[in-house]
Amino acid sequence: MKKFFLSTLGAVSVLSLWLFSCTQKDSEITSIEDLSGKKIGVQSGTTSESYIQKNIQDSFIIEYSTGYDAAAALTAKKIDAIIIDELPAKSIVARNDNLKIIKGNFAEEEYAIAVRKGDKELLDSINKTIASIKKDGRYKLLVNSFISVEGKIQIPNFKEPDTEEKLIMGTNAAFPPFEYMPFESDRIIGFDISLGQIIAGEYGKKLEIVDKSFDLLIPALQTGAIDFIAAGMSATADRKQAVDFSVPYYKSKQVIIVRK
Repeated sequence: MKKFFLSTLGAVSVLSLWLFSCTQKDSEITSIEDLSGKKIGVQSGTTSESYIQKNIQDSFIIEYSTGYDAAAALTAKKIDAIIIDELPAKSIVARNDNLKIIKGNFAEEEYAIAVRKGDKELLDSINKTIASIKKDGRYKLLVNSFISVEGKIQIPNFKEPDTEEKLIMGTNAAFPPFEYMPFESDRIIGFDISLGQIIAGEYGKKLEIVDKSFDLLIPALQTGAIDFIAAGMSATADRKQAVDFSVPYYKSKQVIIVRK
């Protein structure tokens, strides 16, 4: 009995040391430099993955369909951190009290609209629309509606043209506040959705939305399943080889999410 008691104490001590080491490991990550050798979650197909490959040595990249899936893995201690765009990160942390954001001066990017290679007519129309809304106040309306300091969402109402013709927009509805489905709703809303309505309207068509995994959007565009992509997508050099991009419409930066 005495031997068993001592062994139990030893086990407890080992367990205590293990728990302490886990706590220490969590607290180690305070900057991008601390991610070397860590397991990092990213949304599949996003620029976060390429950034990690180029800038963080000896890291292990784990891909997830959405940022929320990555957050669940982080909470369960399957990964050490997540790298994702700032605004979706805020939404994730708002839903998970045990997570926090670490900001850093790295990986700034600009979102743009993607169209099929050579679709100059649609691309010119989109560029014209982006320039127009930045001049007449509609762009500011979109920002205030979806990216307000208070976090209150107000969906603007834009008049649709009187036609049955449709312009099909591909998106990934897991990227708030740009495209997402609110809790207990089957309606996709967001900054990009309302922007897509304006783009389609000024092109003389109604908007139709197709929700796909982020990494399947460009293949869908190339095959003609959709007409354009609005999904918080950056115009990287690799993507430019596959599709054409509009002028940028929003500047973002990436952040790190870790456990508290």
